[in-house]
Amino acid sequence: MLRRLCAIAIFTILLNNSVTLAATKDPNQADKFPPSPLEVTTPDPLVRPSADKQPLTVEEQQTLATALDELNQQATATLQAGDKVTAFEIWNREIRLRRYLGTIPEIEALSRVGAVAWNQNDRQEIFYITQRLQAIQKQALSPKTIAQKGVDLELLQALGAAYQNVRSPQNALEVYNQILTAVRQQQDKTAELSTLQTIAELHLAWFDYPQAAATYQELLNIAVAGGDRTSEVTYLQQLAYVYQQGKQPQQAIDTLNKLALLYTDPENILKLPQLKLAIAGNYESLAKENPSLIQEAFNNYQQAYTTAWESQQFVLAAEALQKLIALYRSQGQIDAALQTSQILIETQGKAYNYYGLMQAYDQIGQIYLQQKDYPQALSAFKQGLQLAQQLKHEESYFTQQIEKISKESGQ
Repeated sequence: MLRRLCAIAIFTILLNNSVTLAATKDPNQADKFPPSPLEVTTPDPLVRPSADKQPLTVEEQQTLATALDELNQQATATLQAGDKVTAFEIWNREIRLRRYLGTIPEIEALSRVGAVAWNQNDRQEIFYITQRLQAIQKQALSPKTIAQKGVDLELLQALGAAYQNVRSPQNALEVYNQILTAVRQQQDKTAELSTLQTIAELHLAWFDYPQAAATYQELLNIAVAGGDRTSEVTYLQQLAYVYQQGKQPQQAIDTLNKLALLYTDPENILKLPQLKLAIAGNYESLAKENPSLIQEAFNNYQQAYTTAWESQQFVLAAEALQKLIALYRSQGQIDAALQTSQILIETQGKAYNYYGLMQAYDQIGQIYLQQKDYPQALSAFKQGLQLAQQLKHEESYFTQQIEKISKESGQ
């Protein structure tokens, strides 16, 4: 429920070692690769020799842009034909020449080709591109440049996106933090929120849960101060997810309880059972260290069942009952587990979940078998077999259980 389907998903879970190599600022890293092809100064026939001293005219820029778009298409076709080396040679030429069209067009080309290099696992190309991005960043943020032109937010945004494409989170975060400082100085609240969201998502995408939590808490504070109830709910959901992923059950419980107080509209009320399940699970986790909290787990599982039943969410009601049964059994409360199992049967019936109903009978059978109450166990497994035959699933399992009990009990 709490997982937000957003741009976080753009990052893969496994961080390839080559990316660490590409993203590093270690000057010794340069020794691992030949000189960067992005720094080649050999004259190119697509640009007149005097272009470095006399900027291209508008007409020349348009002609060059068309030629570079064709180079990009040529490189793409070459890569598709299986010649990766030649493809990146063409792209590197394109990137070098994009400089004549301006810094942002060059960054956009670096970003585009960087994404391809990442997908091709080309750590050498990623290194060259990251190195060039860092050089642009250094120039853009030099005291001289800032004194003359100020902070170029559009350029920094392009840099941040490019760093994301080459999976260089630390560089990306450095840029977005610089953007955050600038927009705060300008008192641009909209840009501040957008930048904080990007920073939070970056931390979360790279599993830095403490920093993600700190940023989402900052966003939450802004939402609360501004009376933005919708955003408050969103950021509490994100915080709860971050705490859950970061294995901080008490913080998750505190956040989920705050969230429950805001679930007053019809749409969010339907989310309460799932929320109560999450709270109960966190209490169950805490109870491993502090057994006195086990009752809180029971209470919240029961509340999850009740709210789900009342809202006719029978699948969730059944899930809460299954959690309760497992918890009762772990605490040696067998009678309570059996009573709850009977309620589970009714609930699975309401949900038309015949597979779940079959599993419920199996669970009841196992509990009675553990108690050596063979007649009751036999009855439960026979009912499970009837459902298994209808579903054409696990028939042999229930047959074996029935045969085993019959032999042991002599029935």
